[in-house]
Amino acid sequence: MSDVSLREPQQDRSRATRQRLLEAAVESLADVGYAATTVAVVAARAGVSRGAAQHHFPTRADLFAAAVEYMTEVRLAEIRAATLPTGPGRTEAIVSLLVDVYTGPLFRAALHLWVAASTEEALRSQIVRLEERVGRRAHRALLDVLDVSERTPGVRETVQGVLDMARGLGLADLLSDDSARRRGIVRQWSRILDQALLSSGV
Repeated sequence: MSDVSLREPQQDRSRATRQRLLEAAVESLADVGYAATTVAVVAARAGVSRGAAQHHFPTRADLFAAAVEYMTEVRLAEIRAATLPTGPGRTEAIVSLLVDVYTGPLFRAALHLWVAASTEEALRSQIVRLEERVGRRAHRALLDVLDVSERTPGVRETVQGVLDMARGLGLADLLSDDSARRRGIVRQWSRILDQALLSSGV
């Protein structure tokens, strides 16, 4: 058996281990918060040794930042790949998908990281950089599914407003089920978005 054929299964196993660690890190952050989510806890959830976890992610901050970025990419890919209706209900379906991201475990995990980063300088520098990247990707994903260009005056601000609204709904949903009120807000924001894009000539 060639060296190449031996390396490929090893690389596959390494990728699978890394993915399990990233998913476990987000799940643990969302379930028990930052303080209780140690590398050992994440490794146990992922079914790997602590040494294997530290091989992939030398520090706890490296693991958490990579986990949130990875899961964000997964969720944004799901939005891009979603089967969306055509016609008047399309915008509301898009906004609903986006709000689901901000009211799910990924947002809760990210929020725990933001709070911890406000008092831990080493973590803060990583999370600030992460937020910049994630913010740009979320903005681009929403532009793509809406099929609009931010070169059109007003579109950039309107799309960013929808992202900020979704984040606010995520915060409102943290302590109690806000789904009933949220549906009406999503419907109204979708109308506002359609009107704003129409007035921009999009």
